[in-house]
Amino acid sequence: MQVEKYRAKTIRDAVSRVKDILGPEAMIISTKKLRGNSENNFIEIAAAPARDDISPKKSSLLGEVKSELMSIKEMIYLLNQSGGIIEKLIWNPPILNLYAKLLRNGVRDDYARTFLKRTGALKEFPADPGDNITQRTINEIKRVIKVKDPFEARDQKRIIAAFIGTTGVGKSTTIAKLAAQLMLKARKKIGIMSIDNYRIGAMEQIKTYANILGIPCYPAFNRKDLLFALRRMEGRDVVLIDTAGQSQYDRSRLEELKKIMPVEFPITSHLLLSVATTEFEMNKTAVNFSPLEYQSYIFTKIDEAERRGSIINQIMKLRLPISYITAGQNVPGDIETASKGKILNLLLDRL
Repeated sequence: MQVEKYRAKTIRDAVSRVKDILGPEAMIISTKKLRGNSENNFIEIAAAPARDDISPKKSSLLGEVKSELMSIKEMIYLLNQSGGIIEKLIWNPPILNLYAKLLRNGVRDDYARTFLKRTGALKEFPADPGDNITQRTINEIKRVIKVKDPFEARDQKRIIAAFIGTTGVGKSTTIAKLAAQLMLKARKKIGIMSIDNYRIGAMEQIKTYANILGIPCYPAFNRKDLLFALRRMEGRDVVLIDTAGQSQYDRSRLEELKKIMPVEFPITSHLLLSVATTEFEMNKTAVNFSPLEYQSYIFTKIDEAERRGSIINQIMKLRLPISYITAGQNVPGDIETASKGKILNLLLDRL
């Protein structure tokens, strides 16, 4: 393995030298800040051409750094995004790589910095060793992640949950997955309702799932229908309500949906958000659906998203718990009760 060391006054100059000599695909093995005479400090980068077979286990240069390899292209991206923070993190390669992972996976830079700042990682000479402060930063991210199981054991006799969200976010499929799991694993008596009277074939789709599972399914076109169907399902442990897909910009339809929900029954709402959509639209959906007073997020289409940082971005903006995450169309599979560990794995690429 051909490894060379490059020194310069600044990290940007050192990266530029590596790029010019080894190319943008070169891999950074380690980064160090070296003290020279008086105020003459240097940045040293150990790098190798991309064509070499570089393994952290084989490289003695990694030593106590224990950092993951990073390409020069990624480092240039960080330098352009970070506004000088790289110079502070150069003393602490494990934290530098954690910061890189968060940004690479779509976590907003200001949120990533918030986590680092809370643990003292942005100090030029952190009090803790690299591994300690890295774990503390991960714990800080974990602290802001809240999870909630809407169907955990409660004193009330029946749980009624409505699933809301934009068209195509996966409400009907998610309900089918939940119905199957609650019935087969939790041994619950399930009922399904559909108040999607806009989309052609919506009732047929959810009714097909219900017929396969052998559970009752009722349509409701207005508040009166919904009250009637809920009374018909008094013997059910859990009632899952499929709602019409709404545009986050159609406030009249959202208000109409809110009016359909009867106050006579304790109905909880849960908002489905597609991780495959843009962060802007995700947040716009969360804000515009807020009059429906949803109690948790369900993040869908994880498998269709290359970057999952929008999950942490969303819960930093509107701090509500996550109840489920879904990835795929398989029923009853491809759905998991949310856990802090799983969300962290999605953010840090530990799949």
